[in-house]
Amino acid sequence: MVNAFSGDSGLTHIMEAFLISTSIVALAEMGDKTQLLSLVLAAKYRKPLPIVAGIVAATVVNHALAGAVGNWITTVLGPDVLRWILGISFILMAGWMLIPDKLDDDEAEKGPGRWGVFGTTLVLFFLAEMGDKTQLATVGLAAKYPLSYYWVVAGTTLGMMLANAPVVWFGDKITKRLPIKTIHRVCAVIFLVLGIAALVTKV
Repeated sequence: MVNAFSGDSGLTHIMEAFLISTSIVALAEMGDKTQLLSLVLAAKYRKPLPIVAGIVAATVVNHALAGAVGNWITTVLGPDVLRWILGISFILMAGWMLIPDKLDDDEAEKGPGRWGVFGTTLVLFFLAEMGDKTQLATVGLAAKYPLSYYWVVAGTTLGMMLANAPVVWFGDKITKRLPIKTIHRVCAVIFLVLGIAALVTKV
């Protein structure tokens, strides 16, 4: 996983990877089941610090693994094949963004048990992220920006925190005031643009 650049073009590439990763995940996370899980945990335990810490830990581990998968894909696929896979994947993600998400009852009902609030949050968030929109987006973004792996993971993690931390601290006062459908449509447009750009841009 190389992360070395030189000159202004390198800095531009890094900032592009970081900012796009942050914005896409922050938008995609609005109304997502992990944001709903944040709301449930905050209402149930009323301990924001260990909940936020658990979200950070779970996100870093999950997205680091997802990014590693995306980074690895670039080493086994040719540029043309990768371009088509990324393009189609991003376009499919655009469609997926328009489908409402919900939290499973068994995920919401689990108590802290022996793990405590931090451990429970970490485990629940890690499992909730498996196969989720934001995890798959991280795979795709890491494949799109293979030389900025760490910046992609940092960006997706920041995006998760921008969406979830306010919910933990302020509850549904935040989510009720946000136009979730509009936010999802904007995110879908971003994915669509990325997908089309990947298909029409030859490496």
